[in-house]
Amino acid sequence: MDRSRTQRSDPKTQSRAAASEWSQQFFLFALFFVGLMLLHAPLLRLPYFWDEAGYYVPVARDLFLTGSPIPQSTLSNAHPPLVMAWLALAWRLCGYSPLVTRTAMLAVSAFSLVGVFRLSRLAANVEVAWATALLVAVYPVYFTQSSMALVDLAAAGLTFWALADYLEDHPWGLVVWFSLAALAKETGILASVALAGWQLVGYFLRRRCRSLADNRNDDRVDRWQEILPPLGRRTRYLHLLLPVVPLACWYAYHYLKTGFLLGNPEFFRYNVAATLSPLRIPLAFGMRLWQLFGYFGLYLLTLAGLLAMLRPPLAVGRVAGRVTDRVTDYVTRPRIAFWVQAAFLSVTLAYLAFMSVVGGAVLARYMLPVVPLVILVMVSTLWRRARHWKLIVGAVAIAFVAGLFTNPPYGFSLEDNLAYRDYIVLHAEASRFIAMRYPGARVLTAWPASDELTRPWLGYVSDGRHFRVVRIEDFSASQIDVAAAARGQFDVALVFSTKYQPPHPLLDNWQAWRRVKEKYFGYHRDLLPEDIAQRLGGTITYHKEKYGQWVAVIAMENSSGYR
Repeated sequence: MDRSRTQRSDPKTQSRAAASEWSQQFFLFALFFVGLMLLHAPLLRLPYFWDEAGYYVPVARDLFLTGSPIPQSTLSNAHPPLVMAWLALAWRLCGYSPLVTRTAMLAVSAFSLVGVFRLSRLAANVEVAWATALLVAVYPVYFTQSSMALVDLAAAGLTFWALADYLEDHPWGLVVWFSLAALAKETGILASVALAGWQLVGYFLRRRCRSLADNRNDDRVDRWQEILPPLGRRTRYLHLLLPVVPLACWYAYHYLKTGFLLGNPEFFRYNVAATLSPLRIPLAFGMRLWQLFGYFGLYLLTLAGLLAMLRPPLAVGRVAGRVTDRVTDYVTRPRIAFWVQAAFLSVTLAYLAFMSVVGGAVLARYMLPVVPLVILVMVSTLWRRARHWKLIVGAVAIAFVAGLFTNPPYGFSLEDNLAYRDYIVLHAEASRFIAMRYPGARVLTAWPASDELTRPWLGYVSDGRHFRVVRIEDFSASQIDVAAAARGQFDVALVFSTKYQPPHPLLDNWQAWRRVKEKYFGYHRDLLPEDIAQRLGGTITYHKEKYGQWVAVIAMENSSGYR
């Protein structure tokens, strides 16, 4: 009898192997968590940024205070409550503060990196797993999202664990992980549904293979069989579709409590109704492809992987049952199995398609569940075909780290590198200036500064410092003209750059592209502080710039108490 099969059937052996695997994973979690804490130490006490302050932290705080997953202090966007419940639990145990929030999210990030490592090891090998986990950890979008109170990274991490169980053919494990991914963010269901669809396609392909086999087209049969999951797997369509149930239950509960199925009407309009344009969809698809293969240094890894494909696989030899560099009988380094690559491709295509159709803001963080899959495949390709693959991985890692500190020559979301820290510092200093110089003033500003000034628990103003806010949409010329017509309603204006504008944009002079961005992607140009002050009839009393961002305070001439 096969000894390995006997060991696998022995319950005691299985129990010891499972305990050993969990202990290794716990060690990895501790290692990743400590490393992330050290790297994020200067960021852990920062006030909340943008969507953190505008939605996720208020929702988690409402859950913490009231026990209800339906927010009270803001309109519900219908996002599932798992991450917010995690934050509420952390605050219950350790107290409410940005430090606790960001530490709790770093624990989620460390858990996600363990999932990346486990998935990479199963798909390839330990060397590839370490390299992939390193690159994912320092990829600018992943790094900055690691300590933010947002939901996308959590959904991505749970998806990695589910995919690992899919490779190991643990059907009920993947049901749990995919269900949790969907309850972290509704788009977490995409991977599960995509794999179910691929399983269904595989069923028809196998029937086709049997037909070809009857006609003795053996070569074609073998090629098709390689991309299909191996026969005899326990994972079925039902397992991959079961995670839809808890998500459906959440939406049913949300509908009963709010009367809205997919969030409040404005949220639905911005993220679904307004995005269903025949021209916007291919444009968004192109942007998603860039985020998947080129964004913030990913193009270096993609280019290296494609060039490596031109080289033959490296030869290794088997000596005493192990792979060495000194060879007698030559074999080549193995690739990721075709059926595994096909599974990754189905998930990636699902995200590419769905995220090109919905989502008012084409944010890079929405692609976090699939970017590590691309990194994994490229690293495995380098390991298989490039002799100095470690140097290439090291060079890509350096490019990723550089991307954290340097802004690219194109527009990007501030949350995708450490530009978000510059934003927070600028806004915190300006808020303190207003609190000291203009206490109790009526302040004209735009979101999210309107929340920063009126919600002390976000960390920008101290307790008891409340302001009456007059809110406009942004600081474009049209909005400033609207504010100028009502200048008697505010005493001070807190103005700031709402978008990063590169010093020398690549397509700055292409008017057609600018009009497309304005129509389909909410692009606008903020006026400079001097222009805003002139239009409002005020005087700049505070102005600070930092790496392409700026903030200013303008006192109105007609407000005698604050001149």
